[in-house]
Amino acid sequence: MKDLTADPDAIEWLGVRYKTILSPEQTGGAMSIVDSLSPVGSGPPRHVHEAEDETFVMITGSCKVWIEGDARLVGPGESVFIPRGKSHTFKVVGDAPSRHLVILTPGGFEGFFADMASGQFSIPEDMPAIEESARRHNLRFTGPPLE
Repeated sequence: MKDLTADPDAIEWLGVRYKTILSPEQTGGAMSIVDSLSPVGSGPPRHVHEAEDETFVMITGSCKVWIEGDARLVGPGESVFIPRGKSHTFKVVGDAPSRHLVILTPGGFEGFFADMASGQFSIPEDMPAIEESARRHNLRFTGPPLE
């Protein structure tokens, strides 16, 4: 796999690098796959995808993944399936960044990452703009990030 830190096609928001490697346009909307490189300590607030199932395929590093109150540690070679409508989050733990594929079915949510990288929004200062994009991408925030 290409080095995301040097990939000119990757986008960045809050230290996380994203690259869509399979777009909804390429799959007739059925799915998208985003290659993500997240630094230690990073992770989003708890949230729900109303329209997409989400699968994480871990390549490097470790993440604590929280789904509806159930937390577990996942590492390289493991996968996590998050059904649409379930509140979830994750946090990169350990001493190495996490590289993982995010598989979204159907595709379309990767547009949220593009919005965030384009606006370089900060949390919590820019939450109104972040929440506006979240609404357009069927995302609802449900709580804080993991401690």
